[in-house]
Amino acid sequence: MLKDIVAAEPRENYQLYIRFEDGVEGVVDISNLIEFTGVFEPLQDQKYFGMVEVNHEVGTIQWRSGADLDPDVLYAVISNQPIPHYHLSHSA
Repeated sequence: MLKDIVAAEPRENYQLYIRFEDGVEGVVDISNLIEFTGVFEPLQDQKYFGMVEVNHEVGTIQWRSGADLDPDVLYAVISNQPIPHYHLSHSA
């Protein structure tokens, strides 16, 4: 898909309004996409969650903890498309 996120605004209860470069926009419940463990653990704090930023260099959202989310997954959720599955090739 490779659509960049151009805007993100935090909402209540771990929801984010997201707009993509092609105009597709919507609200995503992040708590349905992640577990609040590891790099995502700080996001449990709603105030910290609200510090989401758009990283325009890579076209996604991120937090200062280093947590970020795949824009293709977010695009699929907002546009009601199947979430992409990535296949890794293994060389012998």
